[in-house]
Amino acid sequence: MVSMDETAVEPVVVQTLAVSAFKGARYLSHSSSFQRCSISSWIKENIKKKSCCFYEEDVSEGICKCGYPKVEHSDEAIKPEHYVGEEWSSHRHIREKPTDAYGDIRFGGFGQKTGKYVRVSMDTPPESLYQLMTEHWKLRPPNLLISVTGGAKNFSIKSQLKDKFRRGLIKVAQTTGAWILTGGTHAGVMKHVGMAVRDYTLSNSSMEGQIVVIGVATWGIIHKRHTLVHPEGCFPADYSLDEAGQGRLSCLDINHSHFLLVDDGTHGRYGVEIELRARLEKLISQQPLGKRESGVTVPVVCVVLEGGPGTLNTIYNSMLNNTPCVVLEGSGRLADVIAQVASLPVSKVTLVLINQLLKRFFAQEYKTFSEVQIIEWTKKIQDIIRMAHLLTVFRFDEEKNSDVDVAILQALLKASRSEDSTGRQSWERQLELAVAWNRVDIAESEIFTEESQWTSSDLHPAMFSALVGDKPEFVRLLLENGVCVQQFLEHEDRLCELYAHLPACFFTRKLVKRVQVRRGQPPAPGSKNISLTHVSEEVRHLLGSFTQHLYAPPRQKTTKDDVSLSLPSKGSVELPCSGAEWIAETVWDPGRDLFLWAVVQNNRELAEIGWEQCRDCIAAALAASKILRKLAQESGEHDGEEAKDMRGHADHYETQAIGVFSECHAWDPQRAQKLIIRISPSWGRCTSLWLALEADDKRFIAHSGVQALLTQIWCGELSVDNPYWKILLCMILFPLIYTGFLTFRRDEDIQREAEKTEQQKLALGSGYTDSKIKHRLRSSQNSALSPLNCGSRFTSFFNSPQVKFYWNIAAYFGFLWLFAVVLMIDFQTFPSWRELLLYIWLGSLVCEEVRQLYHDFDGSGFRKKAKMYIKDVWNILDVLSIVLFISGLVCRLQGSSAVFYVGKILLCIDFIIFCLRLMAIFTISRTLGPKIIIVRRMMMDLFIFMFLLSIWVVAYGVAKQGILIQNEERLDWIIRGAVYEPYLIIFGNIPTNIDNTQFDMNSCSVNASDPMKPKCPVLNDENVPAFPEWLTIILLCVYLLFANILLLNLLIAILSYTFQEVQDNTDTIWKFQRYELIKEYHSRPALPPPFILISHLIIFIKGVLLRTPPQKHKHFRRELEKTEEEELLSWEALMKDNYLSSARQEESQSTEHRIQDTAEKVGAMSELLEREQEMVSSTMAKRLDKLEDQVSESTKALRWIVDALKSQGYKSKLEPPLLTGRSFDRDDGDSSGQETEDEAPHTFARQLQYPGSNVTRFPVPEEKVSWETNFTPYLPPVYSQQESDNSSDASVLDKYRNPGGRTGIRGKGALKSLGLNQKIHPILTRWRDAEKATLEFLAVWKDAEKCWCLPGGQVKANEPLSQTLERILGKKLNERIKSELQAAEQVYKGYVDDSRNTDNAWLEVTIITLHLDKHSPVMSQINSIVESMSSSLQPLQWQEVSSKTCACPYQREALRLIAQRHKTDF
Repeated sequence: MVSMDETAVEPVVVQTLAVSAFKGARYLSHSSSFQRCSISSWIKENIKKKSCCFYEEDVSEGICKCGYPKVEHSDEAIKPEHYVGEEWSSHRHIREKPTDAYGDIRFGGFGQKTGKYVRVSMDTPPESLYQLMTEHWKLRPPNLLISVTGGAKNFSIKSQLKDKFRRGLIKVAQTTGAWILTGGTHAGVMKHVGMAVRDYTLSNSSMEGQIVVIGVATWGIIHKRHTLVHPEGCFPADYSLDEAGQGRLSCLDINHSHFLLVDDGTHGRYGVEIELRARLEKLISQQPLGKRESGVTVPVVCVVLEGGPGTLNTIYNSMLNNTPCVVLEGSGRLADVIAQVASLPVSKVTLVLINQLLKRFFAQEYKTFSEVQIIEWTKKIQDIIRMAHLLTVFRFDEEKNSDVDVAILQALLKASRSEDSTGRQSWERQLELAVAWNRVDIAESEIFTEESQWTSSDLHPAMFSALVGDKPEFVRLLLENGVCVQQFLEHEDRLCELYAHLPACFFTRKLVKRVQVRRGQPPAPGSKNISLTHVSEEVRHLLGSFTQHLYAPPRQKTTKDDVSLSLPSKGSVELPCSGAEWIAETVWDPGRDLFLWAVVQNNRELAEIGWEQCRDCIAAALAASKILRKLAQESGEHDGEEAKDMRGHADHYETQAIGVFSECHAWDPQRAQKLIIRISPSWGRCTSLWLALEADDKRFIAHSGVQALLTQIWCGELSVDNPYWKILLCMILFPLIYTGFLTFRRDEDIQREAEKTEQQKLALGSGYTDSKIKHRLRSSQNSALSPLNCGSRFTSFFNSPQVKFYWNIAAYFGFLWLFAVVLMIDFQTFPSWRELLLYIWLGSLVCEEVRQLYHDFDGSGFRKKAKMYIKDVWNILDVLSIVLFISGLVCRLQGSSAVFYVGKILLCIDFIIFCLRLMAIFTISRTLGPKIIIVRRMMMDLFIFMFLLSIWVVAYGVAKQGILIQNEERLDWIIRGAVYEPYLIIFGNIPTNIDNTQFDMNSCSVNASDPMKPKCPVLNDENVPAFPEWLTIILLCVYLLFANILLLNLLIAILSYTFQEVQDNTDTIWKFQRYELIKEYHSRPALPPPFILISHLIIFIKGVLLRTPPQKHKHFRRELEKTEEEELLSWEALMKDNYLSSARQEESQSTEHRIQDTAEKVGAMSELLEREQEMVSSTMAKRLDKLEDQVSESTKALRWIVDALKSQGYKSKLEPPLLTGRSFDRDDGDSSGQETEDEAPHTFARQLQYPGSNVTRFPVPEEKVSWETNFTPYLPPVYSQQESDNSSDASVLDKYRNPGGRTGIRGKGALKSLGLNQKIHPILTRWRDAEKATLEFLAVWKDAEKCWCLPGGQVKANEPLSQTLERILGKKLNERIKSELQAAEQVYKGYVDDSRNTDNAWLEVTIITLHLDKHSPVMSQINSIVESMSSSLQPLQWQEVSSKTCACPYQREALRLIAQRHKTDF
């Protein structure tokens, strides 16, 4: 057995993740020629062929006895020097050589199919073939091996059964990841398999679902095999199908994907591949299933279609190796013979019945069968039927087996249930197989039944396999059947394993890079456990630095650049984080961990299941949206498929968050708002609102519930229902706030509390005493809200962000008015009081910008805050305006008049920027805000358009300037002519200097002597412009055509498209950007500029001098108490279930779903009608057969009645009618086959292969076991392992006759003597525990059987029982239990069905049992003897009494009887 990485359970983090990340591309670095050289060198070293080295002519001229012609032999073989005078022998004269036929095989015809092939020696180790297929041919290890066998010649079956077989075979191979093994030629059952693959290939263009069909054929019977031969391999070899010219040979099937061509050095001999194919199947069946070491190996199933005698041998040998077989009834010949008798008891499967069936299904071929062959086949068919747990018959007319794929998988599960394993182990093996096959339907119908009771821990291995194998349907099924995510991820090791088995994805590559960069090198290979350190750091990087680590670091010393993180097993742990950041507080949240694991690999289906397990589902969905958008951004491929997929999944999770929040907001708006501002411990102590903002989830922010919260924060303590004019009026006449003119939120809360109290009074009015009512009302009054006092009303009003905004608007207009007055009226050499006030005002604005830069509103840190500040366009305008103002102020304060004027110019330009900054203030307006967004987008389009326009302007301007003016050296006039004038032409300013009719000498300077005039164009002798007038006019027309018509209309089209595109989303974008303005004014001091300097001074004193901690903004972040948080999360989970239920209902009622459902129903009805038509004829035939059987039985009964009446002397005047029946058509030999004993005859004593030898028994059918039954052809071989003088003498052997009947072999066999061989087995038992749950027996190890057996030995003649027991148990052990043996009970005495029995020697055993008390003194002495014999040749050991302990059948039966006596499970 080949080992498959026994240390895969605890891989090294970097190695495992690196392999997972790059396994899809690890071979891309090698060229195809390098790969060919690699596989060629490996095949030459490990794979051999066979060739004849001694030519000896056969009967045919020019043909060697090996079957090959003389020309295909080497010169050394034709003229051998070493074999002179020898006769040709296949063992001596066929030698192995390096193979010369391998590579790629390309089949001609439609599709140009390409496969792999290799010519191998029949003695090739199967390990080498498996390595070739998995490592060099890159085949994935199979989850199932389907060995298809049957008729090797072409045959026809019913079209519907053929379609069922093809569809079912492909479906089971596709869904389970199976390998299909066939004979590989284009004939018989192999052709049907090839046609099935062809149909699938034509209907499926994807290469991912390629079916692996491996043909194992004989090299010597392949037609046109010379095209496959090349010493260095063929890449590819062209092979075409030629059935007309193949003769006795066979062509390869063009639909197979891989070929193993088995060579024995001969030509034209069929069946050479059978032995190697059997060894290969056995090796594959020993390989572990999947990546985990669960103990489950690759299952093998044999599918039988039609077939002959050779197929019967294949089925028989397969079932002896515990391989289940599926026989397709209706496919013909042998398959139909087995199908006819499969449901009968073995006693009814007689020679006569098999004869009839062979004659019926084999037709003319039946005449070639000998009597001994039919006897042997009958015996094998009986043995096959006896192994009912390994035999499955697919009957087309039965509904329960309507699909071949279901029949195949059910056969494997049925076989696994019957193996020597306990009930729980059997169920777990079946579940592991179903997960590996990814067949949820099989698991639902066969495994998760009422009989099986599963606990969560029982399903954990299957859950892990389903997650790692990306089987979301199975994950959902396991969760429905009892898997608890909390228990599954209770320990961090399981989560580490999941991350270690991440598939290749962008996150995996980032994780590997982080591990390598962090320490400068990969971690030491000695580390075994995977820490979640790097996962936590990478996830925090994706979420943002405003979050804390999801997994806490371990308590250990860390270096400056190294922090190791691991997940706490439970609860909440506070541990220090890297750097000078806050203390990390992590929680154990298995639902989040499962969801996050699925999200980072961008697996939507698994993530959907994980999201359903999350309690904090809104925050989880928004976090997933943030992670995926960040991954898509960092992938570097904006339009790549992976990035698009990530963005699509991010939008999906945003939709999920909106759906749940909408459900919550519809039920209770207040609790819904609390959900999005509560601090989520599971997601790094951030809020859902902040996650949505960071993820750029505009649709979530634009939700009416979120906007209601923002409006409430915008109004502060004021009611949102207050009209604007009331607020503006109170800003001027603030005493109005004390008169009830304005409504405060506290007033609304008090009113709601009063209404609630009234409702409580009405509710408590009936059925309650006065004392109870007073107590309830008193408690509600104690918790009632009190109205705001005068000071609170004043503070609340002026601290409202809305009021702050209005004051700042008024202040900003005042600033602009003052700025304009200074620039136009009062800009003196020495600053006036107005100008000084302007400087103070600007200083307050500068201080406010500094405060905004350093004010950490959400705790994201200064670096993050600085990046966000720079990214905002309005902040850039603020900085630019301040820098320009300072520059203008510096120039203005200079003494020089020129510099003074420059300062004024800078201030005038700065005034423009300050006016543009006014647009940012009005983004809060529902009317102007969206329009400002449209203007910003159009400005971006305008800059792009200006680039295109500049190309035409410069092109035309330079050409015009060069044609008109000769060597202009003045830079200002060059720019005017090349850029300025062409730009003005676009707006209708047509130049006059390009047309001679409008030329005026006074408008220009000839030598450019006048700096105020342009230089004249090139003049001729008559002072007339000499430039080509026709050319300049044409250039102007072309320029106007492209610039004025084409580009301007293009600009209009671009702006129209942008307007239309943005117009649909402006409301969403405006609502999203509204948050920033609300946040700014929420944290802004109440006083407007320039009085805001007072607030800045107070903040500076508190923060810098007094070290007062900054105020927390509870409106945006709120930490709930544990009880309140649990209630809120439970309510959120309920709302999530409501949302999912309504979403499923809506999906089921959609038009697409209805169309799909209708199509499925129509398809099912069509299939039922087709099946009904097929069933009518077969059902009628079966009914007629049953009716004929009943008539036959009635005839027999009537005949018996007539005979009974005659024996009593009753006579009739009429002659009795002639009673005939179908049973009387049989010959006389049938009556002798009826059983006369209650029990079935021995079976193990009739196994065809005698144990420990190469002797084959003569086949003895069940009906011919009895010695009284006539069995003329019976000629058994004689065998004695230990020859003696008379052990082979027929006269001596005839004296001894096995009482159990015929066995198929004569002589002593492996037994000691002829006749009776007595044996005794003393069995000591005890209870393992005080609960008496497990019964144990004392076993002895037998090297011959390689297993633990019952202690026992041969009984010698006339030997007392005490001496026999002493010889068997040993002197020491016998002395200890000698006194106890008197209480021993005899379990069984008599003949046993043993495989060593012969016709003349048989085994009879006596089983006695002695039960001992575990705490008795005798038991302690026995235990010491057992320990002392542990190193002997036959050690003793206590073993559990179970069906899998002993290999010998009669010993298992003895243990079953003992377990039955003690009333325990066996």
